[in-house]
Amino acid sequence: MKKIIVATSNKHKLHEIQTILGKPAVSCELLVKEDGKTFEANAIKKVKAIKLKPNQIAIADDSGLCVDCLGGKPGVRSARFATPATPENLCHKLLLALRRKQLAVSSKPLARFVCVIAIKYPSGKIRTVKGVCHGKIIEEMRGDHGFGYDPVFVPTGYKKTFAEMKPATKNRLSHRGRALKKLKKLISSV
Repeated sequence: MKKIIVATSNKHKLHEIQTILGKPAVSCELLVKEDGKTFEANAIKKVKAIKLKPNQIAIADDSGLCVDCLGGKPGVRSARFATPATPENLCHKLLLALRRKQLAVSSKPLARFVCVIAIKYPSGKIRTVKGVCHGKIIEEMRGDHGFGYDPVFVPTGYKKTFAEMKPATKNRLSHRGRALKKLKKLISSV
């Protein structure tokens, strides 16, 4: 089995990846400017920066929340939408942006979480997979699990936010979970 190197300094993300893939992984902090216009461009840029040994594969993701009535924002800038990027700061700034748009947040604006994961093989070949989870934004933060925008995002067909769900349930439904299931098929033959 190849060793998996993950381009992230986010311990929550690393834990999700290990749990969903069912394989150990090692994080690799990179100083890569995420200036791509798409999630795919940022994921590829990060994975290209990882130097591999023959027994390794590298993965990098770029994920974010896209809110329809905000023109897809925060989108690829989701992690940099508020500083510092705590769940409280991110969620409060998002809710403020919705209020400024003169929207009643109680109308539950439609949104989607998007995750693109790039995988780099020892040969240098790169492939990507994508996962999307549709839902809505609620007017207040709820729940103690998850990270980022999880406390204000309710997936379609559910009443709980990602932050209120047990991690196993969230991992099954989430954008990252869906992308990682596709990735798992790609790395099972490596």
